[in-house]
Amino acid sequence: MDLVIGPLDLPAHVDEALAVQAVAFGLGADEVVVRRQIVLRHMAYPGARALGATEDGRLVGFVYGMPNDRTHWWSTVVEPYLRGRGNDHWLDDSFVITELHVHPEYQNRGLGRALITTITDSASEPRSILSAIDTDSPARGLYHSLGYQDLARQVLFPSAPRPYAVMGAPLPLRRRQGDRTDFHRPVPPG
Repeated sequence: MDLVIGPLDLPAHVDEALAVQAVAFGLGADEVVVRRQIVLRHMAYPGARALGATEDGRLVGFVYGMPNDRTHWWSTVVEPYLRGRGNDHWLDDSFVITELHVHPEYQNRGLGRALITTITDSASEPRSILSAIDTDSPARGLYHSLGYQDLARQVLFPSAPRPYAVMGAPLPLRRRQGDRTDFHRPVPPG
């Protein structure tokens, strides 16, 4: 069984993706309904794109992002925190990783690393930003290993029960010796 990373028509597969996110991130049914509308809205933004990881046609991980825009809701929330640390310039000329999730059965195989490096490798922006729950977690460990640094900590999003950290990294992301690169990647059409 081969894991395949390739372009994902996220609007067409939003329910599959949110099922992965629900298991990986611990979302309840009400949160999934809200996030469904958010994902569909995000994918309509200029430059938004997604990658999926599949095994035998089953989606087991995904990432999506877009060029950052200071008028987007996320940017308006994090901007004061970044400005307070002299880092608000990171909101310009950045590719934002909006979501990255891997089903727990497929974690610790390098799949999240492959998804995020593959999507950012095609970005025209010189850097990437993202937010992650502000705790010592495997996700934050992954981001640090890729070169992301903390730009702001203890960022509070409305209705989020825990604070987040905003992180940024120059592109291309850092690679480590031994990183998996053997996920079958289909050749893009054209």
